[in-house]
Amino acid sequence: MLETVVKRERDLGTPAVQSETQVTLRIDGQCVRVPAGTSILRAAALAGINIPKLCATDSLQAFGSCRLCLVQIEGRRGYPASCTTPVEEGMVVATENDKLRALRRGVMELYISDHPLDCLTCPANGDCELQDMAGVVGLRNVRYGFEGANHLDDAPDDSNPYFTYDASKCIVCSRCVRACEETQGTFALTISGKGFDSRVAAGQNESFLQSECVSCGACVQACPTATLQEKSVIELGQPEHSVITTCAYCGVGCGFKAEMKGQQVVRMTPWKEGRANRGHSCVKGRFAWGYATHKERVLTPMIRASISDPWREVSWEEAIAYAAGQFRRIQQTYGRDAVGGITSSRCTNEETWLVQKLVRAAFNTNNVDTCARVCHSPTGYGLKQTLGESAGTQTFDSVMKTDVVIVMGANPSSGHPVFASRLKRRLRQGARLIVIDPRRIELVSSPHIRADYHLQLRPGTNVALLTALAHVIATEGLVDEAFVAERCEAPAFAQWREFVSRPANSPEATAEITGVPAEAVRGAARLFATGGNGAIYYGLGVTEHSQGSTTVMAIANLAMATGNVGREGVGVNPLRGQNNVQGSCDMGSFPHELPGYRHISDAQVRAQFEADWGVRLQPEPGLRIPNMFDAALGGTFKGLYCQGEDLVQSDPNTQHVAQALSAMECIVVQDLFLNETAKYAHVFLPGSSFLEKDGTFTNAERRISRVRKVMEPRNGMADWEITMALANALGYPMHYSHPSEIMDEIARLTPTFAGVSYEKLDRLGSLQWPCNEQAPEGTPIMHVDQFVRGKGKFMITQYVPSDERATRRFPLLLTTGRILSQYNVGAQTRRTPNVLWHDEDVLEMHPQDAEDRGVAEGDWVGVQSRAGETVLRATITDRVQPGVVYTTFHFPESGANVVTTDSSDWATNCPEYKVTAVQVMRVSQPSEWQRKWSRFTDIQQKLLRERAREADVLPAGK
Repeated sequence: MLETVVKRERDLGTPAVQSETQVTLRIDGQCVRVPAGTSILRAAALAGINIPKLCATDSLQAFGSCRLCLVQIEGRRGYPASCTTPVEEGMVVATENDKLRALRRGVMELYISDHPLDCLTCPANGDCELQDMAGVVGLRNVRYGFEGANHLDDAPDDSNPYFTYDASKCIVCSRCVRACEETQGTFALTISGKGFDSRVAAGQNESFLQSECVSCGACVQACPTATLQEKSVIELGQPEHSVITTCAYCGVGCGFKAEMKGQQVVRMTPWKEGRANRGHSCVKGRFAWGYATHKERVLTPMIRASISDPWREVSWEEAIAYAAGQFRRIQQTYGRDAVGGITSSRCTNEETWLVQKLVRAAFNTNNVDTCARVCHSPTGYGLKQTLGESAGTQTFDSVMKTDVVIVMGANPSSGHPVFASRLKRRLRQGARLIVIDPRRIELVSSPHIRADYHLQLRPGTNVALLTALAHVIATEGLVDEAFVAERCEAPAFAQWREFVSRPANSPEATAEITGVPAEAVRGAARLFATGGNGAIYYGLGVTEHSQGSTTVMAIANLAMATGNVGREGVGVNPLRGQNNVQGSCDMGSFPHELPGYRHISDAQVRAQFEADWGVRLQPEPGLRIPNMFDAALGGTFKGLYCQGEDLVQSDPNTQHVAQALSAMECIVVQDLFLNETAKYAHVFLPGSSFLEKDGTFTNAERRISRVRKVMEPRNGMADWEITMALANALGYPMHYSHPSEIMDEIARLTPTFAGVSYEKLDRLGSLQWPCNEQAPEGTPIMHVDQFVRGKGKFMITQYVPSDERATRRFPLLLTTGRILSQYNVGAQTRRTPNVLWHDEDVLEMHPQDAEDRGVAEGDWVGVQSRAGETVLRATITDRVQPGVVYTTFHFPESGANVVTTDSSDWATNCPEYKVTAVQVMRVSQPSEWQRKWSRFTDIQQKLLRERAREADVLPAGK
């Protein structure tokens, strides 16, 4: 199952049906028992009887167009399609006889009469359902198609960078159209024309690239011929083996089959059994994996004494020894706490575990932090205080049983597209939707979906709005009193009820703060409280605020007050931004917590780690990332080990970060590319991609999934091996032969992972923690009978205005986000053809704000805050409200974080990326920072090139 010869996954023809009623029938003399409503086609397949089919697939609703799956039913006239005919009690079905064989051959003959007979040179040769079915039905000759009209000369559409559409091979089965509608929910494809003229069309007969197609690959996956075919398969041929692994992009954690030829990836196909994605994918995971073999990857270790020196390529042994020597020197000179480390949310759990272990045991300090600091640290704090555990409560499947959905501060269609597709499917089935966002995201209005309420609040007023929603629930008798009485702390609830019921927290009183009309707030609150199962999904638009932790607690309050915790279809669901941001937190990457979210000051917990690790741990919390920067500028923090994180591009107030890094004496960066942070580094340790390592990722639903090596590390070492080598060089012994041994250690020391092992993951596919004696196969839904903390605790959520407010000098509020085709700082996606869709960060402006400033579409505009200034191209849109501007942060030259400030969450120091007071004006040249960035980047690239030339003349092994 895990590494196999490539073969098509078994397809049962039509989707499974949920029914408590069982039906018994006979198919080809065999007694079959299936749920009522099951199609004959699926019932037969379950019994091992494979009826020929072309338009049917078990990921899509039955369509009945190909007429190949005809059967004969005793007592009925004609030959119905088995895909659209449900089973009935006592039914007797024949799937094979002379008449059926003749009918199927006739149907197939008509298909082949208008299809190129180039099977031997076709890229789908060996993986073509049309070819297979022609063989199954026994087609031996074709009598038609030699004269008259045909489609054999239809021109292909090669516009999409990842796949082709060859209309000459299309059999108009509509599987691609239905996949775009049912699986993806974009409705970008249709069948144009009638009869003989029927063809698949993208958009309004546009090219695939210019249409609304989002390149998720669902149509390619569904196509039974070579009509829609990956360009990588056309170039490389059919793969010969596959390995199941997990995507390294967002927090959905999609399962994929890496289909290979030797050490070369031919294509990535979504794994049908993947619990997080259920056989679906997005453009990034499906196609944007080429960065792993990009020419700009640095594959050899490098060192230099100063960032003004050229890089010098060295052996792994010399690089590791040099880094260890520098860290020892710094600690001897400046003290134990003068060094620290940053773990990566893109690396595996095992690699993250080793980095925090190295910092605590080898450096003997707690100066360790992770990029979760700048994204979801308020989630950890807020949910721990209220519910007792620092993670989401549900599975992604749970959304299919939701009646009312709140999406707050998230744009799933761009940030978590595979989950968004499932959410849109549920909304098309009738679930209601409330969107809380300053910007009109795609979910507000898209094909067959319209939000019941879009509460378009002013940036920075989340707490005021959520408290107003709570006010309505508390004062209109909408609280689930029975749930609260049984499951929550009574004194805390009484205080909360009194607080939210105050007139100052009413929708009418807060409307001036939030900008949301009171009647909309009241309507949304009533809908959520009375509409059935209510689920809340939120993203960085909740956490990246000065009151991020307060907002998370307000969300938990809302869920508890309405009884929407502890069963399917409900819950509090943070949409994690990166593939392993949940795991990096679980593994103890925060300076105050050991793995499993246990405080470093707990002597009993600390003793367990000391006994296992053979070293005495420091009892005091270490420095957070912002504290490290301040200490560096203060002269007391001098060395940093940074694995898989680009602090310069991703952290706020870029100039402050750069100054702090410049003040350090040794920065060791472990990454794939010479990123913005690596330009300030003294040691570069080449990292390995997700394709080159074994390990696990933990997604947003707490699902632990295996990452499997499909090729040898191009740099020579997996990331866990590099960290292990550095620890040994520092004098702290680490000896692991495989990441499974690291997971065994994680399970030994982390109660929520106590039952996790590679053997169990391989056997079950994935596990959701807690996984222990009480839940040996994991915990899909948390807080079922009681909260992890015992009783749920309501928290007072007093609104405190952000310091980042619109003023006469800075009258606009900047907020930030992501776009579908790009990911985080863009280090991966910018090195793929995804740049065809998005090749620069732009500034969205409302038409009124643009008119006031004389700004037209495409103009260059300066964006200035109290922290700095950058220049972006303007795009005029009413997606943003007047007074608000919006941009992304995927391109380093854009400098979005030059503008963001040091304002942060009161509890966790998570930066307030989502609210920055700015002024915008037309300009004609780049900002001063951008000019300095260009000069500095040119110098660093020159130093890298000089390294390459020097390496060319060095003796082998030097």
